[in-house]
Amino acid sequence: MAGSTVRVDAVLVQAVIAGALSFAHLHDLAAAAGQDGWKAWAYPVSVDLLLVAAWRRLRSGGSKAAAWCWFVVALTASLGANVATAGLLDLGAVPAWLRILVAGWPAVAFLGGTLLVHGAPEAEPVSAENPAVQDEAPAPSAAPQLPAAAREPTPPPATTVPPALVAHARKVADDHRARTGTPIDTSTLRARLGVPLPLAEAIAAQFA
Repeated sequence: MAGSTVRVDAVLVQAVIAGALSFAHLHDLAAAAGQDGWKAWAYPVSVDLLLVAAWRRLRSGGSKAAAWCWFVVALTASLGANVATAGLLDLGAVPAWLRILVAGWPAVAFLGGTLLVHGAPEAEPVSAENPAVQDEAPAPSAAPQLPAAAREPTPPPATTVPPALVAHARKVADDHRARTGTPIDTSTLRARLGVPLPLAEAIAAQFA
């Protein structure tokens, strides 16, 4: 158990040292290319974040081509900065093409990060039309057959409407049509008359 802990700690220490060196090289190259102040410190963060985002996309699945593309772009930027600061490039006289690459990197990193985030695979919603779901659903049990007389609905008893109430309701309906231009509905008629819904429906049937 102790050996495992030491091995993990050694890996973490090695990763911190390598990350710090790469961070410093990217900062030095950005500063030499004219990105002074906080901008020179932001370049290493941008490169490392794009590298991590591409690696996570590769681990999570989905479109491997896009993830590999941006992983190689970020790795090339990081590796190129480390090699460039190894004495092969005069940091006091950075060529114009390298200044252009450094100045254009934020736009490239923003595009790559956006595509990696919005191109992440989404879980497929479970649909009732999915054949696999339908196959796993239990078959409905057959309902017992009832006699024809029991299956037929019993008609509701007829509601007797007084003629005076019908006449009053007709005046209310005519007033509603005059004000709104549309025939009165059953719910409005029931509210205006203050009667139960079955009685309002029986009154509305008298208007047909």
